[in-house]
Amino acid sequence: MVEIIAHRGARSIAPENTLAAARLAWELGAHRWETDVSFTRDGHLVLFHDHTLSRCTDAPVRFGYSDSGALGAHPRQEDTLIHYTLAELATLDLGSVFLSTDPFSTIARGEIKEPVLSSFKGEKIPTLEQGLLLTRDLGFQINVELKDHGNEPERFSLAARTLEIIKTTGIPLETVTISSFNHDWLNWLGPRAPGIEIQALVGDDDEIPLDFKDFSFMTYNVNARLINEDGVRDLKARGKKVNLFTVNDPREVSRFIAAGADGIITDFPQRFVTKNKAPDKQSAR
Repeated sequence: MVEIIAHRGARSIAPENTLAAARLAWELGAHRWETDVSFTRDGHLVLFHDHTLSRCTDAPVRFGYSDSGALGAHPRQEDTLIHYTLAELATLDLGSVFLSTDPFSTIARGEIKEPVLSSFKGEKIPTLEQGLLLTRDLGFQINVELKDHGNEPERFSLAARTLEIIKTTGIPLETVTISSFNHDWLNWLGPRAPGIEIQALVGDDDEIPLDFKDFSFMTYNVNARLINEDGVRDLKARGKKVNLFTVNDPREVSRFIAAGADGIITDFPQRFVTKNKAPDKQSAR
């Protein structure tokens, strides 16, 4: 079976990395949702992708600073996630920003109906614990990506704290995968996380050729822009499991599946999963 993995949740039809995006991915029938974990200033772990806040939240308005650009090379300090405590981050609204920016034009195309749209207002940045508990309670699966923003208080502290929270929530370990571009973290986790699949991310920069080094990991999550079908077949011939990110074109998905891909990480899980949702899933909203 090829896994359809909802990138940052069903982010094309919900605010990314939120509980709403995770729940929608599950309702759609995705096999797993992928999310990102980062530190707050006071050492809590939250689900958020960017180093900065302004792309996805109302932080510039809430905290009174000029938008420095979410992916700017030299962002304003007050725009960085690590600048704020968990309590401060809890005041931010991701839902209203999603509604106003419509990042995938899905609202304009009428792909999201009221009252779902209205329910997004006030959607918050969740903690890792909240994301894991929701995943556990839904009987869903999760890919936790450890984000390396260069602000760890101690070496391996993000990996260690993530593992601690996973174990504390009681989520079945077989439903959890941990991934990262920081392979040192993954090597540290390997012997300490039996029962959890470790997945090495490769291809952080679209302009730099892929480097698998010694092919020591069993699973690789690979930038689809940097690999073709022959590359997938080569990894499979080496006995590796291969997931591709981020693939949104049905033609690309078909090509990679035919080449042997094990998983497709996509912003549009609704394009690739069955439309026949089980009654118990429908009742979750």
